[in-house]
Amino acid sequence: MISRSLLLSGRSAPSLALNKCRYTHTIHLKYPLTESISKNVVRPLHRYHSTTGATALRVTAAASRNSNDTGETSSTLGLGTRLRNVLLTSLGAAALVATLTFSPPSISRAEAALPTGPPIAAVPATMQSKQPMPSAEYLSPEELATVRVFQENTPAVVNISNIIAARTRYSMDVLKIPQGQGSGFIWDTNGHIITNYHVIRGAAEVQVTLIDQTVWKAKIIGGDPSKDVAVLQLEAPAQVLKNLKPVALGESSGLFVGQRVLAIGNPFALDHSLSAGIVSGLNRELATNVGPGLRGVIQTDAAINPGNSGGPLLDSRGRLIGINTAIADPSGKGSSSGVGFAVPIDTVKGLVEQILTYGRVVRPVLGVTIAPPQALRQLGLEGVLILDAPRGSPAAKAGLQGITKDNFGRVVIGDVIVGFNNKPVKSEGDLFDQLDKCKVGDKVQVDVLRQGDKKVTVSVVLGERVLEPSD
Repeated sequence: MISRSLLLSGRSAPSLALNKCRYTHTIHLKYPLTESISKNVVRPLHRYHSTTGATALRVTAAASRNSNDTGETSSTLGLGTRLRNVLLTSLGAAALVATLTFSPPSISRAEAALPTGPPIAAVPATMQSKQPMPSAEYLSPEELATVRVFQENTPAVVNISNIIAARTRYSMDVLKIPQGQGSGFIWDTNGHIITNYHVIRGAAEVQVTLIDQTVWKAKIIGGDPSKDVAVLQLEAPAQVLKNLKPVALGESSGLFVGQRVLAIGNPFALDHSLSAGIVSGLNRELATNVGPGLRGVIQTDAAINPGNSGGPLLDSRGRLIGINTAIADPSGKGSSSGVGFAVPIDTVKGLVEQILTYGRVVRPVLGVTIAPPQALRQLGLEGVLILDAPRGSPAAKAGLQGITKDNFGRVVIGDVIVGFNNKPVKSEGDLFDQLDKCKVGDKVQVDVLRQGDKKVTVSVVLGERVLEPSD
């Protein structure tokens, strides 16, 4: 009895012809090729090949040990049958490997049955993603949609470098030193770039790198530190500006928790990286170093790391719904913890329009100084306590009152704002939300509790507070 391992050995090698993938499977029989072996083994293998078309077959055999060996015993015939089954199994596995390893002829995007969507305007080659669109045969519809969103929006995402001017201790020469990098995106074909304010804070010079790796200087037009939004003007030739691809604007008011989102940016200086996740929460509050902080913030579990700041947060159709701005970092190492935050695009739109129109952010104000919320909680009241209404301010002109002292030196509590334009005000955040919906010069109705128990309604004409980029 001859063992199976001594009967055969096989090897497979790719053979490319006419752009079609085939395998040449060579089988060497370490036993003389008799008529019985040929009938029971080789011919069935050839029939298998002609049926599947997956492989090309070549069979070799050892020389006969005896020139008179023209027949086989019954035990040898049984062995030939078993050998045939083994070879068929081996050849089938080789055909499967060939199918999984080599790609078929390329399929055009038109043939790939991509997800439907609005037509995309043609983009000049220098501002396009050069990565080819994959075949629909190898990706799921969800993967194809993600790839499409990334490739169509990558040209709109830029890298922003914050350059400062500094002197070394050994020289009086002023050197330009990069102090940080972030992301941004193209707002329009006029060369306006949107990013986070903290990305360009303190910069002596700002440089923007486009998708074609060209680097251009950018001028800071204006920004709002309290909302962490800044607008830049790309200083590039008209032809470059004409070829820019702006991001498609969406809305943040209709978002749902669980909705799929995509973040594109330059984390750790790795340009144009994509991370995916969902909307984890809505209407979050995020403290900032300036003003009342951010409200209505989008929370996401899409990975946001240092360098992602200022980049776009997109919905599953590639529409801008927010600006990636911060992460929760309990470790203090500056890495993603799965809790990221983005400024909603509905907030950004109004700020950008003001900056492009006036060159600055113009925000309406009541003209009051408010007391810390702890002071009001000690009195068991809800609302916003007016600490002072400076002379000449809109609040003072309307008759709102701050904390004063009577003739005996006793402290007299000021007005407590409990309503604004028929909307309840239970905290300073509620007051700021209502003010953000107004414009300078609007006449508003303010409900206050005077002396702790007397409700009074006062009409106030809102004044103007100008925020400069240096604020």
